[in-house]
Amino acid sequence: MFEKGLAVLALLLFMATGLAAQDMTVVQSPVLTVDSERLFSQSQFGQRISEEVEAQGKVLEAENRRIEGELTAEEKALTERRPTLPPEEFRALADAFDDKVEKIRAEQNAKTRALTQGTDTARRQFLIATRPVLEAIMLETGAALIVERRSVLLSLRSIDITDLAIDRLDAAIGDGRDLPDPDQPAAQQ
Repeated sequence: MFEKGLAVLALLLFMATGLAAQDMTVVQSPVLTVDSERLFSQSQFGQRISEEVEAQGKVLEAENRRIEGELTAEEKALTERRPTLPPEEFRALADAFDDKVEKIRAEQNAKTRALTQGTDTARRQFLIATRPVLEAIMLETGAALIVERRSVLLSLRSIDITDLAIDRLDAAIGDGRDLPDPDQPAAQQ
């Protein structure tokens, strides 16, 4: 019974929306779907951001490995000197080493947070840039709503505008290098 109901629903949706042509002609539908993750990841903007984040992450990871190696060697040298040092002098050196490690850890954590914050800023830029593109598609199709494709249980592929939105977004902003920073007031941009 449930399957029959789904089939009827699919048929009604199909009849209401018609067939979308393969040339990305926009179907007339009151509801459209978009895969926002694919919209980001396959757009020129999203690909640029992903490449930049990956490159920055690799640099940070290499720096962390280098620092870890240096600190390990320094700790080993300090441990080897322990038997030859008075306890007070060793304690002072060990405390200084611990302070250094904590300072470095805080610096590296700040770099990781900055990388994450940059990614968040890029996502906000993307959402701001995407809005007019999606609004234009809504107007063209007479749609009242665009929903996240992954939240939809069942729909026709013809109402998925992700490919169209990617093409239009790429045409409108390219890789997004020239987009304003959403965290900066307009006067500073």
